[in-house]
Amino acid sequence: MKSFQSSDKAPEAADDTLTVPPETLPAPNLVPGMDEDTGVKRGLKNRHLSMMALAGIIGPGLLVGAGGALSNGGPASLLIGFGVIGVIAFSIMQSLGEMTTLYPGGGAFISLADRMVDKGFAVAVGWNYWIIWVCVLANEYNVISSIMVFWSDKVPLWGYFLIFWTFFLGFQLLGVEAFGEAEFWLALVKLLGLTAYFLFGIVYAAGGLVGQKEALGFRYWNDPGAFNGNGFRGVATVFVFCSTFYAGVESVAVAATETRNPGVAVPQAIRQVFWRIIFVYMGSAFFFGLTCPANADGLVNGGSRALKSPMTIAIQTAGWEGGVNLINAFIFITCLSAVNSSIYIGSRTILYMAHSGMAPRVLAKTTKRGVPVWAILLTNAFGALSMMNVSTGASKAYSYIVNLSGVSTFLVWASISFIHIRFRSAWHAQGRTRSELPFRSFWYPWNAYFGLFANLFLALVQGWTTLSPFDAGNFVDAYILLPLFPLIFVVYKLVKRTHFWRTHEIDLDYGRRVDLDGKGLVTDDEEAHQEVGKSQPWWRKIARNF
Repeated sequence: MKSFQSSDKAPEAADDTLTVPPETLPAPNLVPGMDEDTGVKRGLKNRHLSMMALAGIIGPGLLVGAGGALSNGGPASLLIGFGVIGVIAFSIMQSLGEMTTLYPGGGAFISLADRMVDKGFAVAVGWNYWIIWVCVLANEYNVISSIMVFWSDKVPLWGYFLIFWTFFLGFQLLGVEAFGEAEFWLALVKLLGLTAYFLFGIVYAAGGLVGQKEALGFRYWNDPGAFNGNGFRGVATVFVFCSTFYAGVESVAVAATETRNPGVAVPQAIRQVFWRIIFVYMGSAFFFGLTCPANADGLVNGGSRALKSPMTIAIQTAGWEGGVNLINAFIFITCLSAVNSSIYIGSRTILYMAHSGMAPRVLAKTTKRGVPVWAILLTNAFGALSMMNVSTGASKAYSYIVNLSGVSTFLVWASISFIHIRFRSAWHAQGRTRSELPFRSFWYPWNAYFGLFANLFLALVQGWTTLSPFDAGNFVDAYILLPLFPLIFVVYKLVKRTHFWRTHEIDLDYGRRVDLDGKGLVTDDEEAHQEVGKSQPWWRKIARNF
């Protein structure tokens, strides 16, 4: 993988007489279907990436963790939190879509941070992103082990963890094709399961269930209340939970290197994230708050080693006790998908960093089938953080790990917006036009600056509820990772003496490769020969982003 920090000199000017960019020429001795930079196999199909964008990574973070958010803030806070973070996530995906479609190479926004900003900045982004997925993975092992204990306590909690740890390690070693196919079908089951629950919520609220004496309506918005008596404090608490639920929408960029047609699949997947936000996140927030009381026993129970989903409680309250096992089975399926995805994203993140000299070189090794064995082993090993469940209980363990990953999510998202701003500044400074971009970010520059400042603001205030009354333990948990980002950046920059790129120095040509199937980057024929904004109806400009 090319390092953009190899020297302090500006990239040499491209030869205007060269009609075929060097990166599009066939590399010598290149194994068909393998990425020449990282050694991974480009085996993901368009449908795999599309389904990842729609329902990938959705697991216990949403279906179970939403219970803690609902308990802390109430149904209105849950809806507000999902809505605000959803707007921010949409902004981030627009920025990422514009850059990743143009540069669908390994490392996603980590390599883009190296290219557009500074290698020290890229190191800070990369390690923070890896921390997110280590924490998410630990949460998922926590939930999946708790579900198994709920079904049968004959095997201890740590025993279930070891069983699943070994299983997922073996499955990841099968290769990217197995991962992609599993994610496709598991994501499809998640979409169907959520659809079924939403239909249940509508019938339940309307009073149409068998044996139901009266309509539920918006009863729980009145008692215990829309904000559960916590007001804005409850809303602020929900933001941290919601950021963790949304973590993963940007993962399609990480998977771009292993996609056969990134120029086609990536922009398509980026646009589908909008529907993920509307249907999956906003739909779940609305129906969880509609069907489950915020003060229900089991949503937050520090003394228990089991976790309850709002879906489980709603089914029980509706009078269908047997439905609990059905909901747990559905959550179990989502856990399989979420653990699988977390190991994949975390291992690929550390793999790309190792190839660029940002992590130990041993983690860059891949097998002949393109499997990064050591990166997978390292990422999966940190799933053992879930075993704090043994001493603290599942709910407290979940809250601790969520707080750790929440601030990192905000910092990584803010970095993506900043990288996009730097990219556009360089694009303009080097005399290029918007019409040359195969995918254009909606409402640039407003959405990019909004994403930058909104995420920085939330990173700073997400733990303010621990200040009054002051809780030292929760304060440290909420803010311990905040200084990690600048610390990594400053230390790496001072030790390695990296170069902060000026806009005229940024290389805008490297990595614009042709897809494996020969289709290249796809542009809108109608807009490829005219400036954006001319002769285009306003509704078409909006629609093409979705």
